[in-house]
This record gives sequence, C-alpha cells and structure tokens, in this order.
Amino acid sequence: MYVVRPVERADIGALEAMATVSIPGVHTLPRTREAIVASVERSIASFAAHVDIPSEESYQFVLEDLRTREVVGTSSIHASAGSNGTYFAFRNDVIQQVSRDLNISHSVHALTLCSELTAYSHLSGFYIRNRDSAGLEAALLSRARLLYAVTAPQRFGDRFFVPLAGVTDGEGQSPFWNALGRKFFKMDFLDAERVIDGARNRTLIVELMPHYPVYVPLLPGDAQAALGQIHPSGQLAFNLLTEEGFEADEYIDIFDGGPILQAHKKALRSFCASHVRQVENAGRAAGSEEPVTYAVASSEQNFRAVITSCPPVDSAQAICLSRDAQQALGVSAGDSVTCVRI
Repeated sequence: MYVVRPVERADIGALEAMATVSIPGVHTLPRTREAIVASVERSIASFAAHVDIPSEESYQFVLEDLRTREVVGTSSIHASAGSNGTYFAFRNDVIQQVSRDLNISHSVHALTLCSELTAYSHLSGFYIRNRDSAGLEAALLSRARLLYAVTAPQRFGDRFFVPLAGVTDGEGQSPFWNALGRKFFKMDFLDAERVIDGARNRTLIVELMPHYPVYVPLLPGDAQAALGQIHPSGQLAFNLLTEEGFEADEYIDIFDGGPILQAHKKALRSFCASHVRQVENAGRAAGSEEPVTYAVASSEQNFRAVITSCPPVDSAQAICLSRDAQQALGVSAGDSVTCVRI
C-alpha cells in the first residue's frame, strides 16, 4: 500500500537521492540540498499556518511505500503563484495586421510576456520513481494535492494551473530556448534553469525577456514545432492531469515553450466528483456490489491519502475501509474522509 503525506524533515535524504537522478521532464523540482531543505521547511511552516486566504504557502507531499517505508515520489502545490513576485508566462496571441493602402488584412501568431497567472494556485514538482511502470500510486500522488485543496479550500484559489516541461534534446537543450531566451539571457537552457532554480517569478526574467510581442513565424522551424509540446517524460503527468479536468489553454512556458494546463476548480474531478463519507469497518456493510477504486483522504489537520477498493459510496452514507487503510489514513470508524473515484 502507498500513502501520500506532507513532507517531513526526515525525507530530505530521500529527496536528495531523487534530485541526483536525471529527470529532464521536471524543471520545478529542487535539486540542491539547500533548495530541498528550504522547500521542506517552507512546506512544514505552510501546513502549520492558520490560513484565511491563500498567500505565500507552499505544500509539498511525498509518496511512501508502506511495505518498504521508502519515499518513492513527490509533488507540490503552491497556494498562490508568484507569491514572492510575479509569475511570468507567454500568452499565445493573434495580432491583426491591416494595410488600408494595400487592402491587406491578416493575422499573425505572436507570443506576449504576461503575468495573468499570478495568484492562481500552482501545481508543480511531480516526480515518481519508475514512472514507466507506475500504477495507481501515480494517480494518487498527482491527485492528493487537489484532495488537500478540497479539505482546505480557504488555502487555495478558485483557479489552478500546471506548467509541463517542454521538448528538449538528448543533451538537455531546448530548441525554443535557443531561438528566444538564449538571445536575452546569454546562457544555455540548463544553466538558466539552475540560475532561477526552476522558478518563473524572478525579477531577472522581466529584466531580460522581451516586453514586445514575439512573432512566431520569425522563429526557426524547430522552435515553432516545439511550441506547446511536452517532454516525453511528462506524458504520465499530462495524462493524469487531463483525466482530472485540466486543459491546455493560451499560455506556454517562457523558457522551453511547454504547455501550461489550467482549470477552474469546478471543472476538476477532485472538487466536483468527490464525496465526504463516514468511515465504517470493512466487512460490516451488507451488499454485493462490485468494488470501486477510490482515492481517500483524511482531514486537513492530519492529511493522508491512500487508494482503496470498496463498494460504491455514491448513494451510501459511509465508506468501508480495511484496517490497513484506516491505519494509513490515521482514522477510525465514525471519522469523516473525502473520497473520489480513481
């Protein structure tokens, strides 16, 4: 059984080990020990804080294999993007160009630096070991962040977005970056990512990036082809997020041109299809209905999330959980949990 829980200081070593693995499809995961420790401390403080409105909080979760007690994945959600500054992205624009003298009117695809995603709640840092063979635990790790938002809605905004890493080659070079960002930063893609530690809210971005529309037809062919495309290693995350209800919209990442998915919470399954039910011991409820697989989360104060199979709860007052599931969640019969079909 796997459980998703808030990160603890004892997890720092496991997170460091993850950071040493080559994971080109994740640009928002802290890599250095200093950055990892800062992320963990910020998360611990965020979970402990009394929050009325979303602000600078950042919540990091880990996926633990309860058989081996190993941490095998991590994911994060930030209450408000750009809380320490302005969150920058490129907006896909269509600019109308008109010449009355020549009687010509046509549209030009352009990219415009914008800050419109600032203050949206922001999912990031999704990483799971052995992603190619990962099962339902990957869905649990991705969705648990949103289930926490369901249990603590005051901590998050009404809109959420997720940036996905764009296309890079075998050496980690981005054709989109080489055509655009490199001309202004004067450094390689990976060097630039290290300088800003995966962030998109640093002052140097607005200082160096072009403030005028960038005409896409003027970019090299490989850069145009990379626009809005995800890195192959991000396919798992993309599939899980689109199943949740996220959609690619008009924004792309300013560094590698990867897509930015977004959604209002009312369009997300964790919000619109979840149920709050009381825990009942498995085996006590009558009925012969086929079991259904659920992601189940406990309370805001002691958040845990697991996957379990049990009779459908759509029209029931309770959810039947095994002793193992109850122990992993830290709940007992009579407690309330939030559940959503996987």
